[in-house]
Amino acid sequence: MRPTRREFLQTTSAAALGLGAISRLAAQPNEKTGHSETRPAAAPPTGQAPAPQTLQVPTVKFAGVEVSRMVLGVNPFYGYSHYNLNYSSMMAEWYTQDKVCEVMHHANSFGINAFNYVTSARSMQDLARFQSEGGKMHLISQVAAKDDVTQLVRDLKPLAVHRQGEVVDIAFREGKMDTVREWCKIVRDLGVAVGVGTHKAEVIELVEEQGWDVDFYAGCVYNRTRSLEEWKQILGGHTLEMPKEIYLQSDPPRMYGVMRKTRKPCFAFKILAAGRLADTDINAAFKLAFDSIKPTDGIFVGVFPKRKDEIRENAGIVHNILAGA
Repeated sequence: MRPTRREFLQTTSAAALGLGAISRLAAQPNEKTGHSETRPAAAPPTGQAPAPQTLQVPTVKFAGVEVSRMVLGVNPFYGYSHYNLNYSSMMAEWYTQDKVCEVMHHANSFGINAFNYVTSARSMQDLARFQSEGGKMHLISQVAAKDDVTQLVRDLKPLAVHRQGEVVDIAFREGKMDTVREWCKIVRDLGVAVGVGTHKAEVIELVEEQGWDVDFYAGCVYNRTRSLEEWKQILGGHTLEMPKEIYLQSDPPRMYGVMRKTRKPCFAFKILAAGRLADTDINAAFKLAFDSIKPTDGIFVGVFPKRKDEIRENAGIVHNILAGA
């Protein structure tokens, strides 16, 4: 079995970084094996944003501003691996506030200027520190059922907000999409761009057919919210372990197809199957995404750079694809 993108049982890992340092990872050869290892290079002084890199992620006009077409995802920051509890715990332990700010600054240096924020126990404090150190991110916030969207908009002044996909998919399954539509109307009155998140292509189709007043969609390219009944139908009566974390290779074309049909901007997420792809398949997954979505669309991508500099790698891949290299 080939190693996955987030396989962490490796012989090397990034060395511990100092408090508040901005990590700059550099591949260095191992003298014994000859293979590259990721180690942190010299970091800027504490609390100082790094200088911009030569390589920059291209942008697209969204909600009246230029936003990087690769948006920094949030899930790994707070231990949402969408893999298993052990891996989620490892992410949460590794991603201290120092690490979150380091990674956000590192993303900034490659022109990644937007962040798919979500409210958690520490997210507001992490964001405040990042901003106090000179970091700048447009917030495209996902809003969970427990969140007060009015307060969120008042306190954080996001560029855009979208109803979290988990919430929307439950409403869809229970026939209560009218509650999501009413929520979108409330957001419209708050003066920010409003969107609908989902893991199901048919949700976007429904919203389009009914002509909702929304500005954009955030769509997971893998339908990971199928019910047990749906899985039984697919598998001829059989059931799965962890059915919410099963990723079918046949799913992405369906979501990408729906995104292409709507004129509204879309953000595709989990394009790397939450780290399930082998390193050798990562470039192809990025290319499939950008070949499949519209020029007005973008992607959300989270990172866990414990093993290698995923920010630099991803930025290089996206730049080359969009530049036609």
